[in-house]
Amino acid sequence: MLEHGGNLQQAAQQYGRPLADWLDISTGINPQHYPIPALEPSLFQRLPPVTESLHAAARAYYGCQHVLACAGSQAALQVLPTLRPPCRVAMPRTMYQEHAHAWQRTGHEIQFFEQTPDNHILQQSDVLLVCNPNNPTGHLYATDTLLDWHAQLAARGGWLVVDEAFMDTTPQHSLASHTGQAGLWVLRSLGKFFGLAGLRVGFLLGEPTALAQVESRLGPWSVTGPSQYIASLALADHAWQLHMRAELPAQSAQLSQLLSQHGLTPTGGTDLFQYVPHPQSLRLHQVLAKYGVWTRYFAAPAALRFGLLSTQDWDRLNDALTLAIKSLSD
Repeated sequence: MLEHGGNLQQAAQQYGRPLADWLDISTGINPQHYPIPALEPSLFQRLPPVTESLHAAARAYYGCQHVLACAGSQAALQVLPTLRPPCRVAMPRTMYQEHAHAWQRTGHEIQFFEQTPDNHILQQSDVLLVCNPNNPTGHLYATDTLLDWHAQLAARGGWLVVDEAFMDTTPQHSLASHTGQAGLWVLRSLGKFFGLAGLRVGFLLGEPTALAQVESRLGPWSVTGPSQYIASLALADHAWQLHMRAELPAQSAQLSQLLSQHGLTPTGGTDLFQYVPHPQSLRLHQVLAKYGVWTRYFAAPAALRFGLLSTQDWDRLNDALTLAIKSLSD
């Protein structure tokens, strides 16, 4: 199992601090989650075939024609490598590592690049995979660039796979409306922007025949009835979405400012997290943990990711950063 943010149980055991006594900012999950409605008991009692209402809500929200619901985008990214015989796959070195893990374990050859593939890599690859915006660096690829890459790959039967887990606050940069063409896949998630990671609801956008192949591999009942019901409400709630698209960028800017005040100026990020390379990132991560603040540590390159936090937690983070920076200089 690869390491991820949100592994608070590990932190509690390692540092001997009760779960309830942590400020967990190790993920990019919106701390102001979509409100959970009252649920009818029947939602828990019936087998849950994916309803047309959920797919209709997703098509309207993403602005696409073809979509497949799955148990989080994680489920879809694990299936995609099984649709191709072993081939050459290119992706950024610093990125959500479950993608590389899924392709490698199914026999594909991975070639990494730093941020943007050069022409040689592009011409030698059968599949190009990027996160847009990138997790954890926040790098955003231009739509025209991605479409050009897709055209080159598709002309020889290749794929472009774009993970848009952190795209919801900037839908104008999404490739969702371009899906339906052969060789173009887009992954979306309700876990980040909507703050509903526990629902395990994601969507795969693509060409309908290829989506049917994925659906057959996922099998029946891949998304629970309660999850479908809540996801349909969230995708259709335009007022809540507009509010969050104004609120989250302001909070992320506030987080960037706070980190910079402590000499931890981010080099990138999104509206849901900030990315801070630092030569002493491991030590900083450990010291913050001693004060009950859990961050996401990256070893190569050495960096920390700081997620957003609730209003009542800003003073706690400020105090912990003050003590941690002082500890580094002692």
